[in-house]
Amino acid sequence: MSKKYLGLLLICSAALVACGKPEAPAAIATPAVTTPAVVATAAAPEADNAVGKSVFGKTCALCHASGAAGAPKPGNKDEWGPRIAQGNDTLYKHALEGFTGAKGAMPARGGNASLSDDDVKAAVNYMVALSK
Repeated sequence: MSKKYLGLLLICSAALVACGKPEAPAAIATPAVTTPAVVATAAAPEADNAVGKSVFGKTCALCHASGAAGAPKPGNKDEWGPRIAQGNDTLYKHALEGFTGAKGAMPARGGNASLSDDDVKAAVNYMVALSK
């Protein structure tokens, strides 16, 4: 019986740690070696889309920063290019309603049912801007 509680405690602790550090995933998406052009490109979406950056850090980064379940990593043009080519309406629909494709699955609203449509769209816009 105590093993169940220990397992539950570990899972809850991991979730709380992940939610409490929204800055860390954004650092993962930033290249380790940057040139002035890369810095300017990466900084522009952050400055213009604070809501998207926040939602990404709190929810989306849990999968998109590591590529879990086939999630495309922001900034990876090879992974995002075909998705971006489908258009924003398709990206929004998949993010809002969920999607299962050949490379993995996207849970509706990134698994966070409390996100508004505008929050989800802002996060999609943020990731797309980093990936163009």
